[in-house]
Amino acid sequence: MESGDPEESEKVYRRATELNPDQVLAWQGLSKFYELNDKWDRYFDTLTILLKLYSGSQDAQKSADTLQRLLESYRQHGTRVQVVNGLTLLLPGSPFFSLLATLPAPNPTHRTSATMTTQAAVHNTLPTLEEVISLTEAEEEGVFRREIEKRRTRLGASSPEQLRKEVFKEISTESKLPIFYHEVLNHPNTSDDLRRLTESKLLRYKQRQLHSLPNTADLVGIKAKLVSEINNLVDGVILLQIPDELAWTIFFEKCDCEDISGYATDVVAQFITLFAESSMTALFKGYLRYRGVPFITGHEAPDESEDPLDAIFNAYPAVSHTIFANRIVSDVYLADGDYEKTMKAATQGLACLDSFQVDTGMHLQRTHVGIQAVLATSLVHLFPPKYFEQASVLIDEVLAFSPENILCLMGRAYIYQANGEWSDAEPLFCHIIQLLPDDLDIGLRAREERAWCQCQMNDFDNGLSGLQSVIISLNHIYGRDSDVSRCLWRLGSSHWRLGGDEREAAYKFFIAALKHDPAFAPAFSSLGTYYLECACPPDPIRASKCFQKAFELDPRESMAAKRLAGGFSDDGEWELVEVIAKRAIEGEGGLDAGFKEGASGALPKNSWAWAAVGVVELHKKNYPAAIGAFQTALRAEPDNQLIWLRLGESYGKAGRLAAAVKALGRASALDSSDWNCSYLIGDIERRMSHFQNAIDIFKSILDSHPSEVGVLFSLSQAYLDLGQTESSSGFRLRSEESITAAIQIALALIKGSSGFRSVAWKVITDAAFLLSDSPSFVDEGSVRLLFQDAHNLFLDGCSQLAGLVNKRNLQDDMPVNGVAALEVAIFASASRLSICASDQLSCGSAWYDLGISLYSWTIYPRHAADASRIQARAVECLTSALQDDPENEVYWNALGIAQFLLRPMIAQHAYIKALDINSKRASTWVNLGLLCVQYGDFELATKSLHRAQVLDPECTLAWLGQALTAKANGDNVAARALLEHACSLSATLSQADYEFAFHLFQEAKSMKILTFDALLPAYFLIERYCARQPDDAAGLHLFALICEGLGHVTFGEKLVSRAIAILEVAYEELEETEVENQYVIANLTLGRLRLSLGNYLGAVLSFESAMGLLQGETQNSVGNLRYQSCLGSGLAHFMANDLEIAMSFFQEAQAVTDNILLKGKISVLLAQTMWAAGADDHKAIAKAQLLECISHDPENLSAINTLAGMGILTYDDSLVEAALAEILSLPVEERRKMDPQREVDYLLVQHHLGQNHIQKALATAQKNVYVVPADVNERQALASLTLRAKQAGSTLGIVGAPSCKVGESVATASTLLRLHAVAQLTSASSSSKSPIQLAQRAVMLSPSNIDGWKTLAYVQARRRGGEEIY
Repeated sequence: MESGDPEESEKVYRRATELNPDQVLAWQGLSKFYELNDKWDRYFDTLTILLKLYSGSQDAQKSADTLQRLLESYRQHGTRVQVVNGLTLLLPGSPFFSLLATLPAPNPTHRTSATMTTQAAVHNTLPTLEEVISLTEAEEEGVFRREIEKRRTRLGASSPEQLRKEVFKEISTESKLPIFYHEVLNHPNTSDDLRRLTESKLLRYKQRQLHSLPNTADLVGIKAKLVSEINNLVDGVILLQIPDELAWTIFFEKCDCEDISGYATDVVAQFITLFAESSMTALFKGYLRYRGVPFITGHEAPDESEDPLDAIFNAYPAVSHTIFANRIVSDVYLADGDYEKTMKAATQGLACLDSFQVDTGMHLQRTHVGIQAVLATSLVHLFPPKYFEQASVLIDEVLAFSPENILCLMGRAYIYQANGEWSDAEPLFCHIIQLLPDDLDIGLRAREERAWCQCQMNDFDNGLSGLQSVIISLNHIYGRDSDVSRCLWRLGSSHWRLGGDEREAAYKFFIAALKHDPAFAPAFSSLGTYYLECACPPDPIRASKCFQKAFELDPRESMAAKRLAGGFSDDGEWELVEVIAKRAIEGEGGLDAGFKEGASGALPKNSWAWAAVGVVELHKKNYPAAIGAFQTALRAEPDNQLIWLRLGESYGKAGRLAAAVKALGRASALDSSDWNCSYLIGDIERRMSHFQNAIDIFKSILDSHPSEVGVLFSLSQAYLDLGQTESSSGFRLRSEESITAAIQIALALIKGSSGFRSVAWKVITDAAFLLSDSPSFVDEGSVRLLFQDAHNLFLDGCSQLAGLVNKRNLQDDMPVNGVAALEVAIFASASRLSICASDQLSCGSAWYDLGISLYSWTIYPRHAADASRIQARAVECLTSALQDDPENEVYWNALGIAQFLLRPMIAQHAYIKALDINSKRASTWVNLGLLCVQYGDFELATKSLHRAQVLDPECTLAWLGQALTAKANGDNVAARALLEHACSLSATLSQADYEFAFHLFQEAKSMKILTFDALLPAYFLIERYCARQPDDAAGLHLFALICEGLGHVTFGEKLVSRAIAILEVAYEELEETEVENQYVIANLTLGRLRLSLGNYLGAVLSFESAMGLLQGETQNSVGNLRYQSCLGSGLAHFMANDLEIAMSFFQEAQAVTDNILLKGKISVLLAQTMWAAGADDHKAIAKAQLLECISHDPENLSAINTLAGMGILTYDDSLVEAALAEILSLPVEERRKMDPQREVDYLLVQHHLGQNHIQKALATAQKNVYVVPADVNERQALASLTLRAKQAGSTLGIVGAPSCKVGESVATASTLLRLHAVAQLTSASSSSKSPIQLAQRAVMLSPSNIDGWKTLAYVQARRRGGEEIY
């Protein structure tokens, strides 16, 4: 160690201790080494070994010195636990204590001794014990806090209280504190103060340990032992009157007594003496004064200035966690008649008792029964009979343990009384009288109640005498006037029941009762009944005053309340009826007490009050409260039809329609003759969109009550709603019938009743407005008659429309269409406006109807001349509507629609205002989005339309708006998907059908080939559109174009002819250039369709009609139309074999266009016409023109093919080569791009076949297959050529197995089957199907293909032995 090598030094010392473990010098050196190098843990261990060595050698001095050094090291460098462990070595239980005790006691005069501290500790262990206790308490408290902090944040941790118990249980299991406490208590040097302090600590520690142990079977013995130890400590404290409040509190808590009088008065007196400032002392003093118990002699007299109840209630919060405090307070509340607070205090007392029993494992049965008795009594008297069921359960439990419990016997008897079971109540009161014969409180009350039961059982002799006897007894007791008053009233009530002259005696008793107690409410109620029924003459005024006084004194006087409410209802004082009904309910416990949550099956006594409250809440539109009130009333009167009716009405107005139907169905079952119930059911069915059911119900009511105007109006509204639903579903005829039925009923209302004209005109307005969407009517005659009838009833107020809209004379020769219906809507709304001028809301609705109808009037093209004036008037009407009802978002939305095109800023403001009022209305968001689309703000449009879709995913217009936005942004894929979704929604929209059909048609046109699959969806969409808009020329024209693409040429001709007729009428009315251009285009389409049908003369007339309207026009678009008309005329004349005229039209077409492509096409047609003329000079000119055309446009494939065809026909190989040389020299990719239909290859093949060079034709076809091996058409062409070359085996290899592959068209499959059948017939190959079967299958796939039938005939002929034909 001196050499400076610590590691080597330690090794040397360690080797020495290993060689001789008892070598003290080695251990001493090692300890010094560890001390110098601050290796304290090893130093502690080394000193402990030295201590054991010195103890083994019985060297007390060195042992004491070593132990003292160890303790000093622990204090300086060790933990609290190590210090405690070191100190315990100085206590009697230590293995070193006997040796250390041999040291002499310390001499105060020789303080230089090195072991003096140890000697002093050994000869007086009390200071050491105190230090050990102090350190251990601190250590355990630190461990407790750390464990709580660590565990409380864990997932699934227990409650804080339970967590504290668990941690302390773990600590107390290993703790030695109780042992140390006992050693202090048993130590001879312990002072009295230290002894009291230690006992207090031990009591609290054991109580805490007891509470931490769970009530499990394995711990029952431990808990019982702890309880015994605690009780011994508590008993010692009580015996010696030690001022430890916890011990005294435990003594009172564990006291098991049924009645509060079971607490020892002397112990209470000692407690008051010891703890004068305690809250519990204040509680005891207040209770003793309240009960009139003489104050204990020798104690200071209490302060008489403070009210005992105030003293009790002021002290209670501080001790509310104790059992006996809650028992005292509940007893006080019970005596004071405050049953609700009694129930709360008793309930809290039971909770404290349960907690105490769980913590201690003790079972205080008597205490539990005593608190239950108080709780049961409070439940009996708290708003009877609400809590009778709960009280009965408690009473049964108490009487099972204590059959003579007076409170529960009285409670059981009171329950029998309240239920009218007098014969059961009377024996119980007799039993109580026997138990308390001389008692002037409960015993005397039992005598009174027994006499009252006898009177109710018609035993008037005994009953009346018993009541008289009780009155005599009460008169001798001070302060019992209220009891005397009650007995007198009961005497009077009994005499009243006897009837006759006895009622006059009853009157005297009632008066006497009020003299004893002027606040006794039942006496006033009985007096009121007397004044109404017995006084001569009856005095309703005095009776009403009596009832009012009785009800003011006690809201539980239900008879008085009902009579008061009846009187006020007769006078129309409904507000007073509401006040009385609610106060009567409060007398039962209030609107929210008892019957809904804590009632346990109890029924309200005042069902009439609940029903009255329900009606009032219904009128206030507080529907949930009304429903709750009616439900409560029905619990008492489940067969009250009127309440069921009102409940159903409340359900309906609250939106709970299914519940409304059930409630009204119950009301109808109770009284099937009540048509009001059926009417409400019909109205609910209408609101549930079961319109036909509603109509049937209303009709059945009208069968027996034909003049009920309200039912007629509801019937008309149901028809109107049904018509609107049918219209949106596309059922045009049904919709028309329903709407006209609504108009017919409304007209009958106007004629038959003056009070409902406003609502009738409203129905007519809405119905006519719905009909205005129909361009024509199925039953035009019926609609005409209805409109004529309405015209005759229009009021003079319609004069305000003069100069704007004039009434038409609907004669038989004039068509009745949507315009006529809109006119009816306008004049009907104006008539309504003239009626409801005084009603602000109705007037606003009428202005809105008129405004929106006028705006719709301007949409029709025929009214374009007056559109600006009428639109201005429409805006004025909508503004007037907003002035009457500025918070109506529908009116603001309509104003935005009216200003949509005129003033977009105002329209935007109107939409935003509507959204401020109601931001959840999808239609307003849609209109705002469409406004943004109209004026190019597509980002805001997308946001607005998306918000509308979120609010209403079924809003078709929102999806259509999104599609328009996507289309405007150039995203046609998204536009198609959005349009497809819009058209698939249940709420179909005609505009969406048209837009999607037009989009599909444009897509098909962009493919350059109008395929069947591409056009078929567009066909169904435009068909649905035209069914709803049969007079829309644009829709009919688009329908015709789609039919043309599908090959339905005849139907297309009919459609475009209808469009032309509509456009003719429109042009005659408007004479607009746009209509004229549409007319021209329609004629061009008609000419083209007629040309396809072979009606060349009709085609010529159509084209000439178009050309006649295009004369003198110079616009580019007109030039294109003129080109088409010339081209069409030329083709028509060509097909009619008028070649000269055809050539003149083709030449004119060349002259009217500057487009090279168009010129090239017309040059080809002109050349073909010249070639058809047959003259050699014409043919030469045709060839020259085609060569010139090709020189100007080398990529004009049509010219190249035509020229090559001419060369083939004239066997001019040089001409064919000249025509095809340039295109054949192109790379394959460019060639296929230039000739996607492979017309050049077809011409080459035909050229080789014409020259009988079949091998060259095969080579050309094989080359095409090699270039595009997946092309089915090329494979068909090659298979056909191999079959012609009698190479049937090769044909079978090319066409493959006879099956329809995915993606293969029907025509292709049919062709391949035909080739396979013929090839198999002429080859030696075998197949699972015969050639006839293959040919038959080809015919089945395409029965309209004549080649299939020819193939089948050929195969059948060959099978019968006919010649081989190719």
